Amino acid sequence: MVIDRVIIIVLDSVGVGELPDAAAFGDAGSNTLGNIAARVNLKLPNMARLGLGNIIPLRGIAPVGSPTAAYGKMASKSAGKDTTSGHWELAGLILEKPFPLYPHGFPPEIIEPFERAIGRKVLGNKPASGTVIIEELGAEHMRTGYPIVYTSADSVFQIAAHEDVIPVEELYRYCKIARRLLTGEHAVGRVIARPFIGEPGHFIRTDRRQDFSLEPPRPTLLDAVVNAGLQVMAVGKIKDIFAGRGISRWIHTHDNMDGIDQTCNFMREGGRGLIFTNLVDFDMRYGHRNDVTGYAGALEAFDRRLPELIEALNEGDVLVITADHGCDPTTPSTDHSREYVPLLIYGDKIRKINIGVRPTFADLGATVAEMLDVPYDLAGESFARRLLK
Repeated sequence: MVIDRVIIIVLDSVGVGELPDAAAFGDAGSNTLGNIAARVNLKLPNMARLGLGNIIPLRGIAPVGSPTAAYGKMASKSAGKDTTSGHWELAGLILEKPFPLYPHGFPPEIIEPFERAIGRKVLGNKPASGTVIIEELGAEHMRTGYPIVYTSADSVFQIAAHEDVIPVEELYRYCKIARRLLTGEHAVGRVIARPFIGEPGHFIRTDRRQDFSLEPPRPTLLDAVVNAGLQVMAVGKIKDIFAGRGISRWIHTHDNMDGIDQTCNFMREGGRGLIFTNLVDFDMRYGHRNDVTGYAGALEAFDRRLPELIEALNEGDVLVITADHGCDPTTPSTDHSREYVPLLIYGDKIRKINIGVRPTFADLGATVAEMLDVPYDLAGESFARRLLK
């Protein structure tokens, strides 16, 4: 039985426990959702009814006898634990080689051509927290006009600039220059524009961030859906992650709540295809800042909005809730963590079964392709026949 439309909601960084190889990534003991629940009196009644507490033990969120959704978890086969490789794997593209990392900053063969191309020196050029580095170098940036370049434990080249010093469109131009330069052995996953406003001591990053991702080296589920004549609607940073490939329409969002609003708007339009949404606040605002209370609040805010998403479903729709990696705010690290991701699949035509542990995120891509009846020869093994009534 063919499904009309699949809505995938990625709860960015909401992992559910360390993968077997987590120690090799420095992530032994990481369990984003489980460790938050152990610290905070987490209330997620709507996801609990779907079967969230049936996936892993969660303090205060008991398993239910009759979940209203299919439930399980997925392991990653890709070589990294970053946003790009996680989303690409969800869409059927597994990376065997990790993106390059720069724990000591970028070498001269990257920085010098970049400075020549933009006609300015740069500040920073080191791994740093985005909020910390703008407080450290923001005043000097305003005095000199030099952009702040930094990286993290992820494969990213980030450029921060005050909107009154380097206008946002100019900052985007700098990012496009960096994207063209960062190829071959230096092909980082993402170049990220990080605009901010305010005065020294009171800088605030704005929501005009933009990611300039490496283009997927091979087709993905998104290409397969579009090539079959269906629509792919991208909400949040999905368009950036896939470098615009395989996307019919897209909208950037201000925060998680706006992401849910825009997803519901697309759902009300009807039609056949895929709606692919990333809710980034969990990761960007709370995981990387080790803000356990804020992360818990964001989870509860999503849970309160979940009935709206369910109510917006048509009879031939399927709602998928998952994640792309972990970012455990209870550990000393502020980086992503190598974790399983949850999988909840809801719809009128979905059997309420235990999916178990899938060996790769790509199994979801294969399953979505089969449900939508689109040709698919990418990574992953479909479990659609188990799911559909």
